[in-house]
Amino acid sequence: MSVHIIAEIGINHNGDLDIAKRLIRLAAVAGCDSVKFQKRNPDVCVPEHQKNVMRDTPWGTMTYLDYKYKVEFEKEEYDEIDRYCKENNIQWSASPWDLDSLEFLMQYDLPYIKVPSAHLTNRELLKACKATGKKVIMSTGMSTEDEIERAVAIMKWPPAGDFALLHCNSTYPAPIDELNLTCIQTLKEKYDCEVGYSGHEFRLGTSVATVLLGATIIERHITLDRTMWGSDHMSSVEPQGLIKLVRGVRELEQAMGDGVIGVTEGELPVRKKLRGV
Repeated sequence: MSVHIIAEIGINHNGDLDIAKRLIRLAAVAGCDSVKFQKRNPDVCVPEHQKNVMRDTPWGTMTYLDYKYKVEFEKEEYDEIDRYCKENNIQWSASPWDLDSLEFLMQYDLPYIKVPSAHLTNRELLKACKATGKKVIMSTGMSTEDEIERAVAIMKWPPAGDFALLHCNSTYPAPIDELNLTCIQTLKEKYDCEVGYSGHEFRLGTSVATVLLGATIIERHITLDRTMWGSDHMSSVEPQGLIKLVRGVRELEQAMGDGVIGVTEGELPVRKKLRGV
């Protein structure tokens, strides 16, 4: 199975459709399989006590609720995202952070629904995602074993749905000594399901290495520039890094082989020269 590489745009577009399209194009050129956004209904997602808190933004000082609406794409933008992804031959999806957003996303032919770590314990949302009939990919950052167990139980409850788990550390950026990558094997063994990795570390090699542990999905946040304004840019991969990441994964896939010991085609002339047989 070829590793599915997700370029997580998230909210790194900063509410600018042109930036979103540049990131889509970057992901397509780098060879990613899909890009992913985040969809919210700010009225639902922003707690009441935070809605009127003032925040300094690149667009001036505004309430936190107004800021969340400022960076939120709606139908006009997603229609263009859908068209542009088709033009660039790359799939797209999004993480719904509420039921309204899930219903909104169902207007489009998405290959999967992504549940963010923040909502792994949102039983209502998990059940609704499963009910769509789409593949559900769930990140497990900041979750206990019991919380993951309950989420998996929802996906496996008859009728069982198609789902995958992404091992994840939800620190932005994630410290290397807290990545605990062998959890990928733990999740595969315990739940007998597809398992991948959602990384927030600075490094690229650690994400590539997850393929050796059995990861078949790799998700990384992407950005045009880590110094851009916004909460996720610092833990994101810049253009050259994304190209290196994808190349590393694809080269490792080629190098893995089938595990059968034998003389390769390329070794035959060397064998004849050095051994005489």
